[in-house]
Amino acid sequence: MNVDDPLQPFFANQRAVILDGGLATELEWRGADLHDELWSARLLIENPASIRQLHLDYFLAGADVAVSASYQASFEGFARRGLSRKESAALLESSVRIAQQARDHFWEELRVPADREKRKRPLVAASVGSYGAYLADGSEYRGDYSISDQELREWHRPRLEALLAAEPDLVACETIPCLQEGEVLVGLLDEYRDTPAWLSFSCRDGSRVCSGERFDVCVELANSSRAIVAAGLNCTAPRYAELLLRRASRVTDKPLVCYPNSGETWDSASNTWTSNSDKGRFTDRAVTWNTIGARLIGGCCRTSPNDIRALAALLVPSDS
Repeated sequence: MNVDDPLQPFFANQRAVILDGGLATELEWRGADLHDELWSARLLIENPASIRQLHLDYFLAGADVAVSASYQASFEGFARRGLSRKESAALLESSVRIAQQARDHFWEELRVPADREKRKRPLVAASVGSYGAYLADGSEYRGDYSISDQELREWHRPRLEALLAAEPDLVACETIPCLQEGEVLVGLLDEYRDTPAWLSFSCRDGSRVCSGERFDVCVELANSSRAIVAAGLNCTAPRYAELLLRRASRVTDKPLVCYPNSGETWDSASNTWTSNSDKGRFTDRAVTWNTIGARLIGGCCRTSPNDIRALAALLVPSDS
């Protein structure tokens, strides 16, 4: 028996659940300096109000789910900043609570009258980023870890528990680059019997995750898990999404997740994005993704509230 799935009420009334878009890259566009190993998690310490405002802007744009700013947050990363275990746990919890505050403010005060009947109260997902994100060396785009399953499990466990202490609606295990980490996270999540989650992999092309392993084999992990309510891809070039979703649809009946980046590539050596963006066709492809089986659709790096607004207009009819 699966966990209670908070996404189901949305599926009953609209073609797709609209996820938010890029967090760190949008914060940088707004002037934040994130040249730091903590990336967006740096602002949990220095400027949480800027994160709260961006979550709010995504809700106003039509997002049904906000993903917390915990992707690159970890006990080890905060410890290098001189923070205690207790302080680090509090920051991880705060990433979820900031998104909840933005959601509650939107829901109670900022919805326009036309929204009050057709929209459902948005959700907050706690981001569980990959181990490679903590390393801050581009490993989340390679998946070349030299770590045992047990070590990986014990690295993820305290972070997951800190995030769950804030009672998010669900967990987003995202930008997972390899089968090993997917297996570890699925096993770990199934220990927390009431925690719904989605599992999304970062991919190098139309058939393989970043480690080079087959995407469909990775997606199949969802089938054996009572905790995983959706599976798919994120932080992957949009041009690969259709091929990947077709592969996923052949191996699982669970809803598919699709929130690609803008099509640019992160160069970890220079800490820059390449310029080969295919963002211009980002929203145009969303209808096809939805037809294949993607029921959770949004954006990742280098996408913005404007992209999410366009997705919502396209996929959530005004009379829904």
